[in-house]
Amino acid sequence: MRRIESVIFDWGGVLIDDPGPGLVQYCAKALGVSEEDYLGAHKKFAEQFQKGLIVEGIFWKRVCGELDRPVPTHPSLWGEAFRTVYSPRQKVFAMAFGLRKNGCRTAVLSNTEVPAMEFFYEQRYDVFDVLVFSCTEGTVKPEREIYEVTLERLTSQAARTVFIDDRPGFIDGARQVGINTILFGNIEQVKKELVQLGAKID
Repeated sequence: MRRIESVIFDWGGVLIDDPGPGLVQYCAKALGVSEEDYLGAHKKFAEQFQKGLIVEGIFWKRVCGELDRPVPTHPSLWGEAFRTVYSPRQKVFAMAFGLRKNGCRTAVLSNTEVPAMEFFYEQRYDVFDVLVFSCTEGTVKPEREIYEVTLERLTSQAARTVFIDDRPGFIDGARQVGINTILFGNIEQVKKELVQLGAKID
């Protein structure tokens, strides 16, 4: 078995609890609309926001235009919401640290927006060799380019890399590039599958 040399982690839903439901709830309440109505408007502009094609102010202007609501006056409603719902999974961070200690290169690959990315950097995590955020790359999972960018920065071959995500569609995107994949269920299942793929875990 070829030894795994790099492991790529999704952020929301793997390293942390999925922030999506909490973000929708928080923003819907802030705008005074139902979660269903908010989500419908959000989805129309989410990819542009995640790709960094529009700044947060434009995102809210367009969302609020759809909802016929005033634009929020918060310095960063999205950043405020993200900080409120942020819930890290310490056991997954510990696993990433253990992999790195044993010689594995580690990366975060996330579809995320600038305010959330800025919050990530504020945490000063020292567990990852490479950080790839969609908002600075202009591409999102499951587009091929974002996986290739991550591999290039890891200087890792796809066949010796594992990608862990909780979204089947994003897993499929990584497979198309030749990366080994693990669909996140729980920490013990992921550890077992990493060992089966040849990774060394404490």
